[in-house]
Formats: sequence, structure tokens, C-alpha cells
Amino acid sequence: MDGKRFTHDLLGWYDRHSRDLPWRENPEPYAVWISEIMAQQTQMDRVVAYHDRWMRALPTLADLAAAPEEAVLKLWEGLGYYSRARNLRKAAEAIVRDHGGVFPDDPAAIRALPGVGPYTAGAIASIAFNRAEPAVDANVLRVFARLLDLAEPVRSPALRKAVEAEVRGLIPGDRPGDFNQALMELGALVCSRGPDCGNCPVRAHCLALAHSTVADRPMPAPSAEVTPINMATGVLVHGGRVLIQKRRPGDVWPGLWEFPGGVIERGETPEQALAREYVEEVELSVRPVEPITVVRYSYTRYRVTMYCFLCESGGPTPPAPVFREATEGRFVAWTELDGFAFPSGHRRLIEWMRGDARYAHLF
Repeated sequence: MDGKRFTHDLLGWYDRHSRDLPWRENPEPYAVWISEIMAQQTQMDRVVAYHDRWMRALPTLADLAAAPEEAVLKLWEGLGYYSRARNLRKAAEAIVRDHGGVFPDDPAAIRALPGVGPYTAGAIASIAFNRAEPAVDANVLRVFARLLDLAEPVRSPALRKAVEAEVRGLIPGDRPGDFNQALMELGALVCSRGPDCGNCPVRAHCLALAHSTVADRPMPAPSAEVTPINMATGVLVHGGRVLIQKRRPGDVWPGLWEFPGGVIERGETPEQALAREYVEEVELSVRPVEPITVVRYSYTRYRVTMYCFLCESGGPTPPAPVFREATEGRFVAWTELDGFAFPSGHRRLIEWMRGDARYAHLF
């Protein structure tokens, strides 16, 4: 590959076609950092919306370091992998504590922050501090697997090592941040899973195009085993208020709020599982009143089917739950639910109820 020509072609295309993203005009390290962590979770159009909301609520690194965890989780709600939001807060605390509140510009110091891997460290160092560091994400891996016609699985250490070495050798000292962003942009807009080779600015350098192997690069990773899970959850209402509980540290989605429920055991109906889980989790005897909906969602290797019910606990007096599987819980008004961070399945349940004529009056 003619490195100089490749860099010229790539940066020329980027200068003409790069997307107008809010953190690019003024690549301040805090804003770049937040954008890069969010971009690992969702598509760029959603990143912009989440980033804008985040920066309005927590405009500085010091604001993030001082923010309650629950407020940070609420801003992150819907992106998944909530450990990344917690690590953002931990890293901000570390910067305030260890670096005087100033984002470090040394790549090794950036890499040492909680939740920061090689890609994120390279992106921040190059974009915010003009350091000639590679930033190799899934888009860049795909681009170079094709450019170099590398017959390696997409998640293999061998592919990443080869691509990182290639990028390090190509990255220009005067525009390292633009170069890394141009590679990411190329992978997102042109050299995507369904590549647009006819409009690729670097097609003259692509060995896979020359060898007619574009569709085979990168090689797919072995399929991960998928585990199905059936769950039941109950929305318990009393006196116009609804019961929620906060998940414990060490659980899936620690610190998030949910409606009580759990896994349907062998031989149980969803209704039976719901009644059992309420006894085990909050020591309440409840009766499913009616099915609300079935919510399907995924996390890591799990595919969850969640059967959702409106339920009630007998008697005119408010039930007194004992929270055995949660750090805390409470009855809240329906209008208060938006102030709590829920896992995606439970948030989808809330939004379903909000749009269902049977429950619209509750909101």
C-alpha cells in the first residue's frame, strides 16, 4: 500500500463528507470521551441525542464526578451495559482525585482510567490531544480486513494486532485525530457490512476488491451460543401507586429499578412463577389480574421473553413488602417512574402501558 497516497485519499474524502457531530467542532477531551463510550453502544444518530442530553445535565468532568450514581444511570438508560456508565463516573472521580480534575493527555494515563480500553484511549489521545495513537474499533477492523485482504475472524487477536500495526504505521503526525475519525467514518458510511465499493475513496488500495473477496472479509466470528430465558414480572398497584425495587450490587443491572419477578421454572405457568417470585422477593401474596404484554429483549448471550401482568394484593390496607432481593423498594406514583432508571425490558413495559388505552389514565 502506498501510505502517503492512501492517507491523502482518505483525508480528502473525510474533509468533504464527514458528518457534523457536536464534539468535532471543539474536540474537548471530556466531550470526546463521552461520545466514544456511547458510540460503542448504539448508532451515531442516537449517540448525538444521548450526548446532547448528557452534556446538558453534566456539562463538565467535575459535574460527572460529583453526580449521584442513580442520576448517571438515568442519563444512560436505554443504552445497555450499565457498567460503562458506572465506569464513566469512577473514571471522573479518578481524574479529580489523581489528576487535579484535568483530563490526562498521556495515552498510558488515559488507558489506566476505569472502563477505558485501547480503542477508547487511542481515540481520546488522537482526537482531543493530537497524539499519533491508533484507534481501532469494529469499523476500522472491517476496513483493514478488506484493504489488506486478511483471512482472519473479525474478533481474532491476530486481526486486531495486524490492523493496529498497520494503522500505527499510516497515521499522520499532523492530523492523527482526523485520520482515525476518517477510518471510523469510512467503515460506518461506505465500507460497512454491505459495502459501497463504487463510492469508496480508497478502493484503489483495496486488495480484497482486487481479489474479489470483499464479501468474505472480514471472516465471521464463530456464532455465540444463545440462551433463551422465560420470565414473569408483575406490576403491583395499590392506591394509585406502583411497587418498584432496586437491584442489588452484583446482580445483573445493579442499581437499576424494576418490577418484582423472575425466571419461570420448569413446569410453571407465567402466573404461577409471578406469584412465587413475589413471595420470595417481597413476601407478598399477589394475584395476576390481567396480562399486560410480552416483552422480548436481549443482553449478552441471553434472549429474554418476559410475560408481564397487572397484579393486586388483597385487602384495603397498603401491602407491606419485605425486600429480600433488593437494596430498597417503594410504592411510587406512576408519574414518578420517569425519574428512575430501569433495564430496557422494564422500560419498554412502562412505555407499552403508557400507550395502552387500558392504562393511559394512570399516567
